Amino acid sequence: MGLLDGLLSSLFGGLNSSQQRDITSVISGLITKGGGIEGLIQKFSNQGLGDLVKGWVSTGPNPPATPDQIEKVLGGDQLQQMAAQSGIDRNQIADVIAKMLPQVVNKVTPDGKPVDGPALNQGLASLLQGGLGKLFS
Repeated sequence: MGLLDGLLSSLFGGLNSSQQRDITSVISGLITKGGGIEGLIQKFSNQGLGDLVKGWVSTGPNPPATPDQIEKVLGGDQLQQMAAQSGIDRNQIADVIAKMLPQVVNKVTPDGKPVDGPALNQGLASLLQGGLGKLFS
């Protein structure tokens, strides 16, 4: 097991490669179907957490998200759907998303500005093709 594999395993609680790919796809769908990065910012802002997601977009360090914040923003029903789509246990899904979402948003906003349309789609497609390892490269 390489260093990157060890890091990913520790971050994502031993998810298998299929689950890693599926959760990356689920998060990609969350962003694209929710109005892009601006929609995600709005969704978090509606719950008083706009500065959190704006921190992921910026060029500085990514502030961490907690499972409780993810639950607050997405709600139990959406998390249940995401758990079913990814094959990740419902009790674990908010934690996994809390660890991955800041990384995904950071990777698709390399210039520190919200992107939508083709730039967003291209960035998300690149992450889907490269898997979780691409988040940390």
